[in-house]
Amino acid sequence: MRDYLEALHEDAAKDPEQRARELSRRELPKRFYKSAEHIETEDGFAIHLDGRPVKTPAKSTLLLPTEVLGAAVAAEWDAQEKEINPARMPLTRIANSAQDAVANRFGEVADDITGFAANDALCYRADDPESLCDTQRRVWDPVVEWAGDQLSGRFVLIEGIMHTPQDQALLTAFRTRIGEDSPLRLAGLHTVTTLTGSALLALALRDGFLDADSVWTAAHVEEDFNIERWGEDAEAKQIRAYKRSEFDAAALVLANA
Repeated sequence: MRDYLEALHEDAAKDPEQRARELSRRELPKRFYKSAEHIETEDGFAIHLDGRPVKTPAKSTLLLPTEVLGAAVAAEWDAQEKEINPARMPLTRIANSAQDAVANRFGEVADDITGFAANDALCYRADDPESLCDTQRRVWDPVVEWAGDQLSGRFVLIEGIMHTPQDQALLTAFRTRIGEDSPLRLAGLHTVTTLTGSALLALALRDGFLDADSVWTAAHVEEDFNIERWGEDAEAKQIRAYKRSEFDAAALVLANA
């Protein structure tokens, strides 16, 4: 079966907003199949379209490790209407990226996530107004303290924008902790990290310290503060909804891979 997503497959490192805009400008392929289902194989769950397996852009059979994820990816394909729109298939794209890219560049991806931990959004604090500072302390401090305890160290908190380096031993412990994940889990972790700007929030979700809704709320403390003061425009709301669908897909991967 010709891979109808090959020309539309985007770089996993792209910002979701940029990705959505690029995909919306491209000519989308027509839906060519009647049914999508997940089929158990010796190596995992494949996605079949009218009985023919879906391929990744690199031409390998797309495989999911669990039935939950296989069913969810099949549901994405089944939900396509007249056209196949990758912007509405975040699980498929994460799985493609994991299989084609992360599996071959695992160390680079893990290093990139660790780089976020070295400059984590949760460590950069506002110095005013006091109400925002209080919310950051209430929502973020437990995550930062938990992460430090897990990694046998303490993250440095910074007020303002001046960079302060984190302890290298702490970052090494972080890198070691994520280094045994599967490519799919690492792809999910990378997606959560880039969407939230926080490797600590991603780790908290991965390890079950916070649930998905709590992580999403924590990642938007400053944005929600500004919305309360100034309101939210329609485009920003649409972008946030798109990012939430990406986030939810990654959260599903972390919970079930």
